[in-house]
Amino acid sequence: MAKYSYEFKKKIVDAYLRGEGGYKYLSSVYGPHKENIQKWVNNYQSFGDEGLMRSRQQAKYSFEKKLSVVEFYLSNEVSYQELAIQEGISNPSMIAAWVNRFSISGPDALRPHKKGRKKALDKHQKNINVQPCEETVVDTSIEHVKELEDELLKLRIENAFLKELKLSITVYTFFSRMFELCCFM
Repeated sequence: MAKYSYEFKKKIVDAYLRGEGGYKYLSSVYGPHKENIQKWVNNYQSFGDEGLMRSRQQAKYSFEKKLSVVEFYLSNEVSYQELAIQEGISNPSMIAAWVNRFSISGPDALRPHKKGRKKALDKHQKNINVQPCEETVVDTSIEHVKELEDELLKLRIENAFLKELKLSITVYTFFSRMFELCCFM
């Protein structure tokens, strides 16, 4: 999507407001899509010249503001555009994103979250409280070790048997198909 200057947008909005043509005509004359022109006109009518300027900084909204806007949208039959104008939010699609996140994950999805990489632990920091871990007692008696070895042997035998069984089933399937092909030719 191309970025247009304030002057260019103002020129097209003024042309529309003077009645020089509709969105489609102005789009064919100046080039931007008619949806963009419609958005510029709505922003200009709602926010004045500020509505046409490209914002270099993203507006930050509190959790309470986001939640109240989403709840208002869900409880009333109002469009995103109307609600954005009413609340002074210049981007109606931001409200749509809030509503979507709210409907998927609930109110916690509207809370601010940190972006970027997590900070690595400082290697020079020596104030870490190291707590000794509890030692677990392992039964190393001869009887217990013998039981574990027997169980391991049984499991290995079972594993080998299942591998052989799988191989024999595969071979049987192969030869039975070959027999069918030979007999029916």
